[in-house]
Amino acid sequence: MRELERYYRVLDLEPGASLEEVNQAYKDLAFIWHPDRIPLENQRLREKAQKKLQEINEAREKLRSLKTKHQIPHHSHHSHHSYNSYQPYQHHSPPPPPKKPQTKTTYQSPNPQSANSRSANHQSPNPRSTNSQSANYEPPKPNPDLSGKDFSHANLSNKDLSGRNLSYANLSGANLTDAFMHKVILRGADLSEANLFRANLLLADLREANLRNTNLIGADLSGADLRGADLTGARVRSGDRLLVKLIGANLSGAIMPDGNVHG
Repeated sequence: MRELERYYRVLDLEPGASLEEVNQAYKDLAFIWHPDRIPLENQRLREKAQKKLQEINEAREKLRSLKTKHQIPHHSHHSHHSYNSYQPYQHHSPPPPPKKPQTKTTYQSPNPQSANSRSANHQSPNPRSTNSQSANYEPPKPNPDLSGKDFSHANLSNKDLSGRNLSYANLSGANLTDAFMHKVILRGADLSEANLFRANLLLADLREANLRNTNLIGADLSGADLRGADLTGARVRSGDRLLVKLIGANLSGAIMPDGNVHG
């Protein structure tokens, strides 16, 4: 029984939690502690993350086998993704599409003169102008400036907002779950009561941002500039465990969730 309690404690769950809660807790913690989210130069922390990931995986497998051995056939567990054997992320390019065989169609006109005239009719009357239009064409570029825009209570889940200028924008109550916001500019933005669950905010500019009562569980704020930000009441912990990454973040003058000002 003590062993089971230890597994629940590793996943930060109460004893007797459901299988769904076990799986969700595993996903959250595996996301936070995956070694690929830690800079390569910090070998000590990467080794710690690998060890932590093994503990999380063991706890999930033990609790899952206990809860499913009478419910799910034995062979079905192979369909569940596991981080037990850590491998760095690899990106594979899709294979090129097969080339279509080229066929030549030869057409001979009984009247060469008429054939030449038809061919001439299909040529551009001004080839130089066509080439100049092609050379001068530029695809439209997305406008990164969204400063001051109103996105209150908007659903921006899984959106890529990296590098965008959202300074002083209204994002209060917005759903930014799993949003990619690398190097986003959110200076002075209103993010009160927003859901930033598992959001990627690496190197984000959050100076003087309003983060009151914001859900930051699972968010990655490594290297972010949080000087003067207001995090009063923000959700950053589960029990005694900090569940937000703040490696290298600048918190000078920030109001922390407990109301104290960071020195």
